[in-house]
Amino acid sequence: MNPVEVTRGESPVVLGLPHTGTHVPQDIRARLNARGKGLSDTDWNIHKLYDGLLEGVTTVRATFHRYVIDANRDPSGQSLYPGQNTTGLVPLTDFDGEAIWDEPPSGGEVEYRRETWHAPYHAALDAELERVKAIHGVAILYDCHSIRSHIPFLFEGTLPDFNIGTNEGATCAPAVAEAVDATCRAAEGYSCVMNGRFKGGWTTRHYGRPAEGLHAIQMELAQSTYMEESPPWPYLHERAGALRPHLADILKRLDDLGRSGALS
Repeated sequence: MNPVEVTRGESPVVLGLPHTGTHVPQDIRARLNARGKGLSDTDWNIHKLYDGLLEGVTTVRATFHRYVIDANRDPSGQSLYPGQNTTGLVPLTDFDGEAIWDEPPSGGEVEYRRETWHAPYHAALDAELERVKAIHGVAILYDCHSIRSHIPFLFEGTLPDFNIGTNEGATCAPAVAEAVDATCRAAEGYSCVMNGRFKGGWTTRHYGRPAEGLHAIQMELAQSTYMEESPPWPYLHERAGALRPHLADILKRLDDLGRSGALS
């Protein structure tokens, strides 16, 4: 199975979708325990939520599940959030801190998975960012994520609706962060935070090089904004329908910014 699906457009905006895939090869699935086979930490329905919001946008979507290998983790295995509970390159637990494997992968198998799944996803993402940068002089990576709004193992209390990550401003020009933040704060009935619990994963930090014309920003949505946060994880059309115009506004503002020359 192809580890990555790419849809090409001419916008300066590229959507990264590292966690919506649910494919787990049979030999790997057989080693997951019953809890792991539930795939609960999927970014459920995110590709559906963003579909059609910006004409000409490029999308790069991982088809494999994050339990195979996490496309948004440092391939070296280094933690994104030292000292905090998190999951690794190949998670050994789910977001609730519970074991997901009957037989965890060995170091050699992790490396095989990195080469087979993680590396092709990032090769495709890098190629698309360079392609749109060649067109516009800049590229804006908008990394699409979602997570349950209440996970005590990872954070206290209830997560805000919009969680914007720029690694404390390092991964994009201020104008990019301001465009996203302003749209979120103007969205009536929703809460937001900049660089709160989620400051941007490895993808955002790796590709965000504003001095080179590569801007990256992560959006971690609380899943309560568009779906039911329990199996079978249904997409709630009315709730999603209320959210989608705000996401469309964000992408349109980024598209306009990328085309304006203001980031060059």
